[in-house]
Parts: sequence; C-alpha cells; structure tokens
Amino acid sequence: MTYKEEFITFMVRSGVLTFGDFTTKSGRKTPYFINTGNYKTGAQAAKLGDYYAACIQENLPEGVTCLFGPAYKGIPLAVAAASSLYRNYDRDLPYCFNRKEIKDHGEGGSMVGYKPQDGDDVVIVEDVVTAGTAVRESIELFKHVAKVNMKALIVSVDRMERGTKDCSTLDELRQDHGIAVYPIVTVREIIAFLHNREIDGKVYIDDAMKARMEAYLAEYGPRA
Repeated sequence: MTYKEEFITFMVRSGVLTFGDFTTKSGRKTPYFINTGNYKTGAQAAKLGDYYAACIQENLPEGVTCLFGPAYKGIPLAVAAASSLYRNYDRDLPYCFNRKEIKDHGEGGSMVGYKPQDGDDVVIVEDVVTAGTAVRESIELFKHVAKVNMKALIVSVDRMERGTKDCSTLDELRQDHGIAVYPIVTVREIIAFLHNREIDGKVYIDDAMKARMEAYLAEYGPRA
C-alpha cells in the first residue's frame, strides 16, 4: 500500500475516522467524522508523525526552516513530524508552537521552542481544517513574531468542503494568503480506497455510505 492508503487504514483502526450520523461544529449533518483526539498512544503518535513526514518529504523536500504547530492539537503533530523527519529522512528541522496565553515571566513571549527569524520558511502542521480559523490566527500571530514566509500548510485530511466562499476552505487559504496546502489524503481518496474494501473483516464504505458521502459533497463541496 502507499503511505496514503496506509494512513486511511490507520485512521480507521485508531477510531479516528468513523462513519454514521454526526454534526460538525458548523452545524452540518455529516455521514463521516474525523476525531484526531482519539489518538492516544505512543505507537499512534509515532506512526502519525511518519505519515506527516512522508507528506512533507514528498511535497517539500527542501526549503523549510521550521515546523509550527498551533496550540493545542498542532503541538504533538509538529513534534511527531519533526521527529520522524529526522529518524526517517535525516532532516533535522526545528519546531515551535504558540502559547494560548503570553508568558509574562522568565523569557516571556508567545512562542515555545525554536525562535523564528526574519526570512524563515515556516510550515504549519495541523489536523483537520474546517473553517481555517486556527490557520488564519497562526498567520496573524507570526506578523508579531518575525517577517517569515508562511510557506505551506500540512493537514491530515482535506474534507473538500466550502468555506466562506464558493471554493473549498483550503483553496480559500491558498487564495487569501498565498500559502501552499498539502493534505495527507482527501475525502475523495478515502472514498476511493475504502469503497467495498474490508478492513479487519468490516466494510466501512459500502454502496449506501458512498452515496451518502457523495450527496454530502454535492451539497457542501466547492461550487467553483
């Protein structure tokens, strides 16, 4: 299997990618849900870092100064990805993350880990982007840290849904901020791989579930 197919299988086995009836934060009724909060073991963290590292290595083999993980979910993702890049690709990239509340004692500041410098090429490492709020907040945050180039955003899954415009949220981020966006997998890739395929003896996307997911994408997917 490709690393993308392995990642889809990994999400299912970890209970992170589930199917049924759910409501997203935006109020949309969705037939599938991705809950990255269900990753909870050292083995899962190590494997997750490997998939992020594979995506980074494939799309950004060079020209990256540091990885940034937005608090809170992005913090372990950036650390795991940086560890895997060193372990598997001999790339020793520094990482950093932000505090939710600015520290007013000691060295102070809002950043932990590597201190970004003017001219750095920064890659944001996130889980699943819905409205893009955390990414926009990260871009705004860095305006007060250093004059960096927000080079790319790495996410686990592109749900391929509209944001505030007719295009997808990730395309909106590309257009508004000139940032490259690379998902490990897209929902279309999930459908294509899991449709009528057994994982540990169970089919998660049968014809009926595929139809529901396609209908959801038809309603909430990009219009442009």
